[in-house]
Amino acid sequence: MNFAAQLFYSGYLSERLERLFSSRPAIKDSEENDPFWAREELRLGPSLPGGSYKPICNGAVGRRPTLIEPERLKDFGEEELLNGDVKYHQTSVAGTPEMKLMDPPKTRRVSEFRIIPKPPAQFLRFEDISAAAFTIQSAIQKTPCTYSRLSKQYGMEIFLKKEHLHYTGSVKERGVLYLLTSLTQEQQRKGVIVATDCNFSMAVAHHAAELKIPVFAIMPSSCSSPRLRIYRDYGAMVISYGGTSHDSQNHARHLAKENGYLYLEEDESAAYLAGLGTVGMEIFDQIPKVDAVVIPAAGQYGLLASTAAALKYLNSQILVIGVEPEGFPLLLQSLKTDGPIKNLHNNPNKKLYGDFNEGSLGANTFRLSKKLINKVIPVSEEDSLVAMLRFQEVEHSTVDTVGAMGLAAILAGQLPELRGKKVVVVVSSANMEPDLVRQCVDRALVLDDRVSKFSVQLGEWPGDMAKLLDVLSREDVRLLDVCHRRHSDKSDVFKAKVECVVETRDKTQSTQLRKTLNERYPSICWLDR
Repeated sequence: MNFAAQLFYSGYLSERLERLFSSRPAIKDSEENDPFWAREELRLGPSLPGGSYKPICNGAVGRRPTLIEPERLKDFGEEELLNGDVKYHQTSVAGTPEMKLMDPPKTRRVSEFRIIPKPPAQFLRFEDISAAAFTIQSAIQKTPCTYSRLSKQYGMEIFLKKEHLHYTGSVKERGVLYLLTSLTQEQQRKGVIVATDCNFSMAVAHHAAELKIPVFAIMPSSCSSPRLRIYRDYGAMVISYGGTSHDSQNHARHLAKENGYLYLEEDESAAYLAGLGTVGMEIFDQIPKVDAVVIPAAGQYGLLASTAAALKYLNSQILVIGVEPEGFPLLLQSLKTDGPIKNLHNNPNKKLYGDFNEGSLGANTFRLSKKLINKVIPVSEEDSLVAMLRFQEVEHSTVDTVGAMGLAAILAGQLPELRGKKVVVVVSSANMEPDLVRQCVDRALVLDDRVSKFSVQLGEWPGDMAKLLDVLSREDVRLLDVCHRRHSDKSDVFKAKVECVVETRDKTQSTQLRKTLNERYPSICWLDR
């Protein structure tokens, strides 16, 4: 204990002993306002006469501080009172307590304080495509991917992914089936409704009936009877309404709103695209080390975007090439403007390519195509028709114009970089009415220089017509039609005009025929395409 504390304690104890043995009256508790000792007679400083003492604490008058009891004395030392004697115990500090320093604050880089935005959620993931493949594997056949005999002619290994062999003749069965299985049970119980005569509606009619889902098809009066019979055979309730497709679609939306049906039209929903993307998984499994995949895109671009998503995930080195009609290059123009075009002023041949509209390329489909597609090629209507002819002659298959577009890009020589490589061409569909197929084949024969039409003037002498037929016979050509017109020209009274339509084996024979007839009949006129 230091000297000041000893002096202070000795003074206090002497006064305490004196007070214990003196006859002074006790002090009331109400007068106890000493800030430290809690005793009136030990108050520091004299009392003012005629007034009460008001303690001052930190400059505040009248505020009573927290009292400190005598037990606090042990903070300064220990005492023992034995028979009036006081025994002191000296206390000493062995050493200063060790100060524990806090850990220095961590230094953080400036980049750690920046808010790093999270990457946007992927619209179509490979996990979704693989889940779709597992779900539809029992109801969708795995279409063949066969080697084409056209490979040697064009200097590359061509494999045809024959998606037109599905039950409804279209690849869209994959997306439709997965879309229908993704519906809630309540919606499946109420039913679905379609109002467009296309491959999508036919796939909905077939698979909805297979899944025991009520399906209604609202078709305009312009829809042919054979097509309506197909919908009925698939199991749909067919209702003919309106003269145009817009009338039937508006009526279908009205029925869906009133009765709780789900109106379905081809769009870019995740479930539909995931089902279409299973084509890419099958191609990767069937053709090892494939270099490029050519995919048609007409009407809807979901097949192109979703197949590219699957292929690029499995092997980013695979080239994905999209093919679209030259008369409606929606994707090509959208890539140039860096956004889906909503007002492309073109009038494509809807009879050949189906229903075209600007809404067929949505924002999500465009984003996938821009990121994953390596090249987009437009093909002409003539090249597509010739490709249809090649399918019939070489592959013994009848496909529609959209299904033949992938092969048309190769036949037209627009993909020279694929020579010597392994290429897969997706044949997406084969839904075309027989009379339209016949017209397309006739037109393709003319475009391929296989059918020629000419007119020649012959005299009235006997045997002139027989001589012409003899020339055609010796050239080994097939006479398809002949028309003999007499007195067709007033200036040539003694001559007749003969028009012939002939078919040759190939361009070489056609060239030889033209040379022979030009030499024999100087007045011949060829009616070109």
